[in-house]
Amino acid sequence: MTHAPMTVEIWSDINCPFCYLGVYQFLEGLGGFDHRDDVTVVHRSFELDPTQPRGASADVVEHLAQTYGFSLEESAQGEIQIAEKATEFGLPYITSGRDFGDSFDMHRLVHYAADRDRAQDLLLAFFHANFADERTLFGSHERLVEIAVAEGFDEAQVREVLADPDRYADQVRGDENLARELKCQGVPYFVLDRHFVIAGAQPADVYADALRQGWDHHVANSADDKL
Repeated sequence: MTHAPMTVEIWSDINCPFCYLGVYQFLEGLGGFDHRDDVTVVHRSFELDPTQPRGASADVVEHLAQTYGFSLEESAQGEIQIAEKATEFGLPYITSGRDFGDSFDMHRLVHYAADRDRAQDLLLAFFHANFADERTLFGSHERLVEIAVAEGFDEAQVREVLADPDRYADQVRGDENLARELKCQGVPYFVLDRHFVIAGAQPADVYADALRQGWDHHVANSADDKL
């Protein structure tokens, strides 16, 4: 019996280190899943701070201290702890000099890439640029163009999207509205067939177990539909 693909929707933000870890761990778990070719992954937008002014950029340690009432030392230590977890997962992570800022344009570009069936490629490139590259990411359209072109996207098209703040803006807001409807209060947030939910960054085997459970439910529902 053949089945329609199982859909996994993933809400994430480029600012979010746990999204960086979680998405990569999910992909590792998916890579070892027997039915991975029958899984459709949809990447959805979520801004950690949608009140950020367009083009805003600030030092991440200072941002964390101001937002959560930490000392600079506590914020810096938190970054080191996340870096240690990233190392466990085999991912590079820069602990100082990174910025935090407005990610809306990057989400718009990921939707542009989704129209070309390459949302994941660009999202991962943005993650890498934020967490593994010392150069500033936020607040610079030129940096976003550079990243997108390096991934093989058309420079003129990318510039057209960035020049028009309305392009793909409704898609980003639509994802965020859907997240609220699904009671998503933080990211990363994984939804399998609108039935199973996995919240937060988890080891790859946790995602693999969830995929197996989700697939069993998916197959059972598909069989019921054919009765």
